[in-house]
Amino acid sequence: MTPPEDEAARWLVSGRVQGVGFRWFVAQRAQDLGIAGWVSNLSDGRVEVVARGNPTQLVALEGAIRAGPSAARVETVEKLKIPHHSVTAKSFGVR
Repeated sequence: MTPPEDEAARWLVSGRVQGVGFRWFVAQRAQDLGIAGWVSNLSDGRVEVVARGNPTQLVALEGAIRAGPSAARVETVEKLKIPHHSVTAKSFGVR
């Protein structure tokens, strides 16, 4: 059962974020932080990140998303809060 302090968020990231190791970068940071969820490429060139964790973990992950790996160029990050129970993953993966 998910602790009540858990939250979830969905980020849509645009810029040069596909083909530059962005998903693997985000997945490694999320795993290091102990966050559950996933990261995936979207057909429109953006990357979607969906994550569940405590507020401190999610703030740290958002910082990594906004920074990206050195080969990426993050232009915009849209964040949406989503119900924490909608993220049923037990770990963080790349899709």
